[in-house]
Amino acid sequence: MIEDKNQQRTSIAQLGEFGLIEHLTRNFDVTQESTLKSIGDDAAVLDFKDKKVVVSTDLLIEGVHFDLAYMPLKHLGYKSVVVNVSDICAMNAKPTQITVSVAVSNRFPLEALDELFEGITHAAKEYKVDVIGGDTTSSQKGLIISITAIGEADEDELVYRNGAKQTDLLVVTGDIGAAYMGLQVLEREKQVFQVNPNNQPDLDPYTYLVERQLKPEARKDVRTLLHALDIKPTAMIDISDGLSSEIIHICKQSKVGCNLYEDKLPLDPQFISTCEEFNIDSTTVAINGGEDYELLFTIDINDFDKIKGNPNFSIIGHMAEENEGIHLVTRANTKIALKARGWDALSE
Repeated sequence: MIEDKNQQRTSIAQLGEFGLIEHLTRNFDVTQESTLKSIGDDAAVLDFKDKKVVVSTDLLIEGVHFDLAYMPLKHLGYKSVVVNVSDICAMNAKPTQITVSVAVSNRFPLEALDELFEGITHAAKEYKVDVIGGDTTSSQKGLIISITAIGEADEDELVYRNGAKQTDLLVVTGDIGAAYMGLQVLEREKQVFQVNPNNQPDLDPYTYLVERQLKPEARKDVRTLLHALDIKPTAMIDISDGLSSEIIHICKQSKVGCNLYEDKLPLDPQFISTCEEFNIDSTTVAINGGEDYELLFTIDINDFDKIKGNPNFSIIGHMAEENEGIHLVTRANTKIALKARGWDALSE
């Protein structure tokens, strides 16, 4: 959290727009056969032949989606790619390309953008996506990042939000809630630091939670895992805005109800202990906290034997008739109506 006052600073204006683009994109490699033309022309050219194209885009704005007081620029670059790749994975598609657009104020030197793009480059290599274009411009409001992700899939592989059936099982990957608690830890340490800059934060007890917030991973492996199990989800979505919000999205678009079981929620031990430390109910955080980027999906009940006991997946509920509603079933076997209390970018 302590800024090095002796860092080298190179004015972006020295390079100009095209010089800056050339500088920032010099490390991007082309690895996908479908990339016919990448950066350097008026537009990229992709050839998907018989594949279906999947496209998603997200906007990350300083002060709204991230705080540079504790978000390193390299991690921000990595995360900005992950949140978009996750949307492609949620369609049961393979991510293949991204475009990157950045707006920066004059308080950012070239070295800061180098850090940001180092993270983007690392993520592009990790997820095997080509960076095929984008834009750079100035900003009066700090840093803004917009990434568009492109993916491919055969038509019969694609999974939408509207395919869940009344008897389907509700399944989630990994564990949930940790990213939100990582944010709470970072916000607390920021406030402590502001009061006493000599007090260095001790994040060792919260390493998993902080990593889930600063460097999340998209579940690119789930497509392969499900294929190996001979399971095709009936509906799927990624958990970016909170489990409750995502369940409601699936239910509304599939015209079904749902029973989510509290005792089936997959929670990490570090998450549970930190909730206790903060005196926050772990279930409330688990179903409402966002930015886990796990995948939530429904499967046919006949696929139960294929997935039960698999350490990558947790069966957390089942779908129901639409008129039954959407509920959380507590450990005391009480039904509580599930409400969307997750992240809303436009809320005041």
